[in-house]
Amino acid sequence: MRYEIIGEPMPVVICYLNNGESMISEKGSMVWMSSNMEMQTQGGGLGKVFGRMLSGEALFQNIYTARSGEGMIAFGSSFPGSVRAIELHRGQSVICQKSAFLCAEPGVQLSVFFQKKIGTGLFGGEGFVMQKLSGEGMVFVELDGSTVEYDLGVGEQLIVDTGNLALIDESCSIDIQSVRGVKNALFGGEGLFNTVVTGPGHVVLQTMPLSAFISTISPMLPQGNSGK
Repeated sequence: MRYEIIGEPMPVVICYLNNGESMISEKGSMVWMSSNMEMQTQGGGLGKVFGRMLSGEALFQNIYTARSGEGMIAFGSSFPGSVRAIELHRGQSVICQKSAFLCAEPGVQLSVFFQKKIGTGLFGGEGFVMQKLSGEGMVFVELDGSTVEYDLGVGEQLIVDTGNLALIDESCSIDIQSVRGVKNALFGGEGLFNTVVTGPGHVVLQTMPLSAFISTISPMLPQGNSGK
């Protein structure tokens, strides 16, 4: 399978498949394809469907397969940002934000990832439930806004606003910490808690998460009918 990523800030990944090769995607991710691509929809077992629902993904996935020669299919992002290609090797896993998964080769498994620490689960907000990508093959994820990357050493920590955490190696651990000081917490505008990522591992941050974008523009949107 060959691919190219084009068109930021609303990128697409175009995949060129040999005869019989397939790609798995979320519902609505396909934007164009050659006429010899065959689509099948699958849901898997109840556990898989439930896990996808918790991790912010659609309940069903589509499998696109090239028939009678080479096929071409493009998958588009749903929000301005970037599409990241990740090549997973056997035994390797990465953890990413909810709804990051765009498409992948069939050897990649998507599952729900819960934070192990109780405090993170109760107060972690968007970071409580994330996606785990494992298996073997190419996977493409969509990230919001621009990205900044860090490599953390053993025990090295990074404090992040929860929505800005996009992707980490599974070797990293995540916890939450409260914002210190009553005035800081109540009037600082940064919320009550931050996410603490501890190395070792690679960390990818996103500059404009969808949740932040929505909270910024929502006061400017017309309100519902007041009844007058």
